[in-house]
Amino acid sequence: MEEFLRIHFLETGLGWAGTGAMLAVMFGGMGSARGIRIAVGQAAGVLSEKPELFGRLLVLMAMPGTQGFYGFICAITIAMRIGLIESAVNVSPITGMGLFFTGLSMGIVLWRSAIWQGEAAAAAINLTAKRPEEAGRAILMPALIETYAVVALLAAILMIMWLTKTGGLTFVTPEITPH
Repeated sequence: MEEFLRIHFLETGLGWAGTGAMLAVMFGGMGSARGIRIAVGQAAGVLSEKPELFGRLLVLMAMPGTQGFYGFICAITIAMRIGLIESAVNVSPITGMGLFFTGLSMGIVLWRSAIWQGEAAAAAINLTAKRPEEAGRAILMPALIETYAVVALLAAILMIMWLTKTGGLTFVTPEITPH
């Protein structure tokens, strides 16, 4: 165990980066599953009385599921950028820590936004049940929340690219001028 920790967390950043990647998948998947459960629970009640609305409600039920895919995209991007897919891992401990926090931060945004999107989708399902002609507008409510999951994905991809740029990270120390 001690050797594993030394190799994967102190000598290389593989442990940090891998953990960050899996946290993005875990939180994104947990949030999506819960968000879908919230939306599907509402839709089941509506469909028990109005089965003809299934087509209109399907998108609303599925919308919270995208966050799980975004977490997966983040994990694959990290794996590709550190050389894990080619079995040629090259990541420093400091870069690995940066990737860990990138994955963790993204995962938390995905987790919460998926649940909130499920709640917004449930409200949109209620609107569609009462006024089926408003189904198109109803999709906008949970779509607004989706925007922030997409922002988290884009920010994570940019951060991963910056942290793993060719040549590694360089630190510039500012010059201190005497007063």
